[in-house]
Amino acid sequence: MKKKLIIGTRSSPLALWQAEFTKNELSRHFPELDIELKLVKTTGDVLLDSPLSKIGDMGLFTKDIEKHLIAREIDLAVHSLKDVPTSTPEGLIITSFTEREDTRDVIISKNGVKLQDLPKNSKIATSSLRRMSQLLSMRPDLEIRDIRGNLNTRFKKFDEGEFDAMMLAYAGVYRLKFS
Repeated sequence: MKKKLIIGTRSSPLALWQAEFTKNELSRHFPELDIELKLVKTTGDVLLDSPLSKIGDMGLFTKDIEKHLIAREIDLAVHSLKDVPTSTPEGLIITSFTEREDTRDVIISKNGVKLQDLPKNSKIATSSLRRMSQLLSMRPDLEIRDIRGNLNTRFKKFDEGEFDAMMLAYAGVYRLKFS
């Protein structure tokens, strides 16, 4: 009988991609394990109406999963490192990382229009304060919109014309094959 290993993860498509990738890598190296995923809804998944910068993002996407670790309901958690606070709860440690994906950001616009060629006062959506600052540094005329939700939600809002472009992490766009 195989030893069971339970991985805790969020249920967003990108989190599931990362957890499945981790599961597959572990299975490749440890075929004697029976690995399953446990989906956990986090505070960050529920609070979608406010910008992360307003509600504070300390553990919004990790704390609920870590509670399952502490309670021994899961054996390990898979997080995106950007969501992990700088200090971990007592009794938990970060033991490993997968290989880092491309760290660049990407501008998504209608017809592939470049950032410098967008019309004056264009509306650009992003959820990152760093990206907001970079955009305004390059183009002070832009109207920056905060956007929350998974990539499917963001692309739906873009397709519906809520804004002219969005700035996203390339890694997520690539992993979920939006490119």
